Amino acid sequence: MPRIRLPGAVAAAALFAGLAAPAAAGTLVINTDTSDPAPKAAFEMLIEQFEAEYPDITVEWNVFDHEGYKTAIRNFLTAQAPDIAAWYAGNRMAPFVNAGLFEDVSDVWQEHGLTDSLGSALSAMTIDGAQWGVPYTYYQWGVYYRKDIFEELGLEVPATWDDLLQVSAALKENDIAPFTIGTKYLWTAAGWFDYLNLRVNGYDFHMDLANGEVPYTDERVVAVFDHWDQLVEPGYFVENHAAYTWQEALSFMVQGDAAMYLMGNFAVAPLLEAGLTTDTLGFFPFPTINPDIPRAEDAPTDTLHIPANASNKEDARTFLAFVARPDIQGQINEMLGQLPVNKNAEVPDDPYLQQGFELLSTASALAQFYDRDAPPEMAKAGMEGFQEYMVRPERRTDILERLESARQRIYD
Repeated sequence: MPRIRLPGAVAAAALFAGLAAPAAAGTLVINTDTSDPAPKAAFEMLIEQFEAEYPDITVEWNVFDHEGYKTAIRNFLTAQAPDIAAWYAGNRMAPFVNAGLFEDVSDVWQEHGLTDSLGSALSAMTIDGAQWGVPYTYYQWGVYYRKDIFEELGLEVPATWDDLLQVSAALKENDIAPFTIGTKYLWTAAGWFDYLNLRVNGYDFHMDLANGEVPYTDERVVAVFDHWDQLVEPGYFVENHAAYTWQEALSFMVQGDAAMYLMGNFAVAPLLEAGLTTDTLGFFPFPTINPDIPRAEDAPTDTLHIPANASNKEDARTFLAFVARPDIQGQINEMLGQLPVNKNAEVPDDPYLQQGFELLSTASALAQFYDRDAPPEMAKAGMEGFQEYMVRPERRTDILERLESARQRIYD
């Protein structure tokens, strides 16, 4: 059995301020923020199986709550670093990479052929041509829709932007809101910005924008809002969406007052619990806007890293290779109800996860979501602007100018 410690937010600061004794030789220290029941159970299984396969290695596992971990990781990466630390892909890992706090693990990727088996997440794990961790789970975003409503109205699943506009117009004519959304929590509007930008301008541009290298007043960003206008101005979203959380907005789908929802796969469980079935709830990828742009997807990805100051990097590399295996990723994600990143892993017998696995495994690149890809201050300003735009689209020029002022200040 792994040795488990549950440091509280306050105790964590002391624990990793250099007060803890160094781990013994042959001990692998792992810090995670997997305190919720399913992730905790998955990691417990993972560690027990690792210790069974590698009996000479004893795992010491420190489990933090999510908020406490955000503070603790900034302390323990510099003082009393563990050998493995859980974190996130893309720009969320960039500050630790750029500060020299994460280890280059390109050798693990090369030795175990991970550039192929974990290829869909390669770009999200790569900075300056090197890989800085291993992904073990992600989930898809896309459009969930009422199959029965589509069938009743004779509508086909839209593959292109023009298709989507035609379907939306037909739904509106039948007094059904094409899309539900709850923008009381601002990140839901960010999902729309992400997908429109990925489909209009592509992944590289999207990441350049997230990195502060493109003005928000750039004509290519304006083009994103030109497309968004085609949904906002005709009233293709539910009314008063700023008053609803994302969970409250589910009710419009359940009641048949709205037919589609751009959302992450975590929405499936509450929709089915509320009465929809696999016969009435379908899924399709966000439609193509520019066919010349490779298809990228939003897929928030959880990852494991070796801190640069780790004591037991040899065993840590063994653990990363273990977690990357298809059989292990299949087992973890069966318990998490999410998707394995390894394309050779078995996927849970769930129609939405099966579709999501195909979607993400064949994507050209994976974005991490606006509030993970952009720095926190820019993400906050951006999401506030996106929500304001969806409520008051006539303000979009002022909003983009305000976001550009924020970009210049934040990235300076």
